[in-house]
Amino acid sequence: MSWRDLVVAAVVLGSLPYSFRQPFVGLVVFSWLAYMRVQDLCWGFARTMRFSYFVAIAMFVGFFVFERKPLFKPDIRNYLMILLAAFVSFSVFFTKYEVTDIVINYYLEFIKIIAIALITTALVTTPERLRILVWTIALSLGFFGVKSGLWGILTGGSKQILRGPGGLMADNNDFSLALTMNLPFLFYLGWSERNIWVRRGLLGAVGLTCLTILLTHSRGGFLAMTATLGLMTWRSRNRFIGFAIAVVAALVFLVAAPSGVKERLSSIKDYEQDSSAQARLHTWGVALKMIGANPVFGVGFRNFQSAYPEYDPQPLKGKQGSGSRAYFVAHNSYLQLSAESGIPALLTYLAIVGSSFLVLFRIRRMAMERYETSWISNYVRMFEASLVGFLVGAMFLNRAHFDFAYHVIAIVSAFGSIAYREMTSEAKYPLRARAVGRVEMLPGFRRAGLPEPEPAMALSSPASSVHGSKPAATASLAAERAGTPSFSDRAATAVRWGSRLRQMGFGFSAPRPDIGFQRKK
Repeated sequence: MSWRDLVVAAVVLGSLPYSFRQPFVGLVVFSWLAYMRVQDLCWGFARTMRFSYFVAIAMFVGFFVFERKPLFKPDIRNYLMILLAAFVSFSVFFTKYEVTDIVINYYLEFIKIIAIALITTALVTTPERLRILVWTIALSLGFFGVKSGLWGILTGGSKQILRGPGGLMADNNDFSLALTMNLPFLFYLGWSERNIWVRRGLLGAVGLTCLTILLTHSRGGFLAMTATLGLMTWRSRNRFIGFAIAVVAALVFLVAAPSGVKERLSSIKDYEQDSSAQARLHTWGVALKMIGANPVFGVGFRNFQSAYPEYDPQPLKGKQGSGSRAYFVAHNSYLQLSAESGIPALLTYLAIVGSSFLVLFRIRRMAMERYETSWISNYVRMFEASLVGFLVGAMFLNRAHFDFAYHVIAIVSAFGSIAYREMTSEAKYPLRARAVGRVEMLPGFRRAGLPEPEPAMALSSPASSVHGSKPAATASLAAERAGTPSFSDRAATAVRWGSRLRQMGFGFSAPRPDIGFQRKK
């Protein structure tokens, strides 16, 4: 037993009363334990303690005692996650293969992931709570990105990161995927931070995290990181500068990257000669056979390897399995899910992810029509890039039930409600001139009991104008009859063209006094 064990145990056990009385505190502590894995940094009794279960129990009991509201927000993504859990449960109960203790443990872990995602949508109800949770996740995962990145610099990049901190990130591939999904969190939180030292620290953590991802030698993680950084560059306000920086970074990588990293990544283009890549292609074909034979319920949750010999009697030789034969995992989250739980489960899964992108698209469009919404736009870009990183990485990794992905989707659902509710107030987020008279209702949010949007003033009314001033409207009407544009018309045109130029990547917008999310001058 060391002082680390005592400190971690004291902090977690001391937080239980607060987690019970304030369930949101429990959610923050649970996220800290899940992503920073402080228990795995200990060497004594704390390493094997299931602290997260203690916090989850206190949080759920406190929620039902004090919150007295539904466990989750009425949202299409939540209903789809419940449906996905039902399909996975069917695959467990109706499988013809043995349901081992390992399968049961993984199944209970998956149910816990869904439960945490659902309660997140009920507890994250304000911009302040959203910011606290996002910062907790970013710093927790950023700790390992910085720690491992500094280790890589000290060792000259000659050592490979063979495993992650533990839990669902124990494998180096899963570790690289989690860090990739965290890159947008670190970047956009740092970019909009007012304190210059905090901003520099977070942006520096982005570079060290990228180095850590490379040191895992995960090709799937590298492709996911490339897609994430590419989307972040494309969404930047000045794409030309963004892509110029990307080119410079690529040149630095080619010159300074360790030979082991470059050799590992070069095998991506030579996949026909790479035995690992050929094994993945082979197992994808076996997975398709499983799907064809079991399209509804699959072969059973976590039974891919158990069913493998039946669909591939002469598997490839390798290190895994018994003797000289190898029974591989799917190495593709979509094939894994459909092979183990059926095609309906895969379609539900894709609907969950697709609806998340849809709500982000609609929120971004609403934010573009209003002033003072820079923090909303930054969060949209952040969640989009994080989900894109997961989708690309999931093509090459066995992570259909990755807890971080479900948590991000739940946060997106909560963010959609918060952002929409905030933008219905024209006092806080006034409409731009071109958007006056056009207020959009997000599908599915009216049923969630959110307030109706405030009525916008019509441009065609002679008694009102963009600013609600009758003299201004009269002057505008008189100027229109005289055939000359008024000052307000010219101003609206200038604002409209300025907004279009910013969307095309030209120029910079001035900082606005948002709720602590904007950069300092």
